[in-house]
Amino acid sequence: MATEHQQHRIRLGMVGGGQGAFIGAVHRIAARIDDQYELVAGALSSDPERASASARELGVAADRSYASYEEMAQAEAARTDGIEAVSIVTPNHLHAPIARVFLNAGIHVICDKPLTTSVKEAEELVRLVEKSGKLFVLTHNYSGYPMIRQARSMVAGGELGDIRVIQVEYPQDWLTERSELSGNKQAEWRTDPARSGAGGAIGDIGTHAYHLAGFVSGLETEQVLAQLTSFVEGRSLDDDVQIMLRYKGGARGSLWASQVAVGNENGLKLRIYGSKGGLEWTQADPNYLWFTRFGEPKQLITRGGAGANAAASRVTRIPGGHPEGYLEGFATIYTEAAHAIRAARAGEKPDAQVLYPTVYDGLDGMRFIEASVASSQAGNQWTRLK
Repeated sequence: MATEHQQHRIRLGMVGGGQGAFIGAVHRIAARIDDQYELVAGALSSDPERASASARELGVAADRSYASYEEMAQAEAARTDGIEAVSIVTPNHLHAPIARVFLNAGIHVICDKPLTTSVKEAEELVRLVEKSGKLFVLTHNYSGYPMIRQARSMVAGGELGDIRVIQVEYPQDWLTERSELSGNKQAEWRTDPARSGAGGAIGDIGTHAYHLAGFVSGLETEQVLAQLTSFVEGRSLDDDVQIMLRYKGGARGSLWASQVAVGNENGLKLRIYGSKGGLEWTQADPNYLWFTRFGEPKQLITRGGAGANAAASRVTRIPGGHPEGYLEGFATIYTEAAHAIRAARAGEKPDAQVLYPTVYDGLDGMRFIEASVASSQAGNQWTRLK
């Protein structure tokens, strides 16, 4: 018999993320960090043998390891102890079809980014989410970092004044060579238009940078002027992205995302400047936020330190000086989703402080990709987001 705490945990299923998959393990760890979920079912691979082997390794019962996500949705929806939410950790082209099946089965969805491979699919998914009444959580994990929550709160509170300039960059170097031809499965699907969509680096990491800039600034993008480049010979999709942004209200921005920037591992960095002050945050050192009021020395705000505000403290787990990072950022999104799922259990809305990226953020990200691709193909012209 399940204990009271086990019953309290949210019953989670997963599609994708079996043996050899990177992001599936990240999602499973994140779901368990705050002890909010229990993985009870999965369609962990399109290969039946790998799916079964993965389920055994993860302790998923054999009768709840499924050969397809369609079978899983149907079977789990019919069980009294069926999953309450599904985590989708597949290549991009499968996000929309899988989400549709589970939403139609009455199951909440937690999905890796980007939302889909096209704006049309994203718009259809928005309509389905609205019709279903189910939660849709998009795992832009960087929005879960405490210092990012602090920065968002400071901007919203007017501490920077009117926002003028936003600079965000996300350089990596792991695709400097054509590793998609050497058996690297992560590279294979990310550089394949059929599975990744119209964007390469822009979809994989550019959407993270774009979402982070909007999440912290609270601003809406009106137009982009983009240059998408495939530097590696023979590569079908972009591996370097340089974009200028125009925001509603007059702010200006720039976004650089690259997977061929030698010497960079995961160099996500955000800088925001307003009429009263500026903020700087680097993902490689995520527990620090630099804040400068005009005419005053720089101030270092630390996660868990004296300068941390309520928005940061709310999602901080351990004392200052003990680093939190990537996995904890993911965990924050999963835990925020858990609060919302429990509220939905009771037919209520979650507390106003609960914050996570939604299907609407995903649609905005797809519109950003579409406009950027169109701008680049048109010879780097200013292009409006639809």
